Amino acid sequence: MAGTAEPAANYRSDQPFFVKYSIFLALLILFGFGQFAARGFVNLAQVPVWLHLHAALMVVWLALFVTQNRLAAAGNMALHRKLGWISTYLVVALVGLACFSGIMAIKLHTVPSFYTAPYFLALTQVGAVVFGGMVFAAITRRKETDYHRRLMFGALIGITHPALGRILPMPLMIGWSGWVVLAIQLALVGIIARHDRRVLGRVHPATATAGAIIAMTHVLVELAGINPHIGRLAASIAAG
Repeated sequence: MAGTAEPAANYRSDQPFFVKYSIFLALLILFGFGQFAARGFVNLAQVPVWLHLHAALMVVWLALFVTQNRLAAAGNMALHRKLGWISTYLVVALVGLACFSGIMAIKLHTVPSFYTAPYFLALTQVGAVVFGGMVFAAITRRKETDYHRRLMFGALIGITHPALGRILPMPLMIGWSGWVVLAIQLALVGIIARHDRRVLGRVHPATATAGAIIAMTHVLVELAGINPHIGRLAASIAAG
């Protein structure tokens, strides 16, 4: 969903970058999960049904994300807006499933060994809520295309953590793996910032905001992961 706050000519000339970048990010996420399964780290027969549903909806959302950028590049804003509302409902479902899946992983004792239960609880719950919040912020700025698309990309970059966690050697980075993921995510935001400087002559405020939100989210998760109240909550979920 994007409006026409920027002149049409400027918007259309700038959009090819975002089309290519949307494809890159979608492929990055799909590769992260795909190669993990291909290496035999996932027993699909034992994966709970809600995780299959979450994965299916995420693939659909990624496909819509790329499609939305391609429609914007083609100038088909009528269909872009219609599909935008469908993707919004998908985001609501994804946030709910992500929160539920994180809680169930603790309850079923399937949290990855390189995460503590409190950290994993914070990571899944905060990450899902921030993702939904950034998409909501993008929707509120849908008539300002420059803000809208950068906030949407920020939301997508913010949820690359699970994919990156399946690419990086996480067991070898216990204690600082989250900081490595953050550095990569900020580098991904930095690609948009470099594009901004080339096209606009400065970093767009929405790009800087997206980077700041991703960084603050990580700090919040780190602090929540060592908070005794979160620890007790995670313990009660595991014992339930």
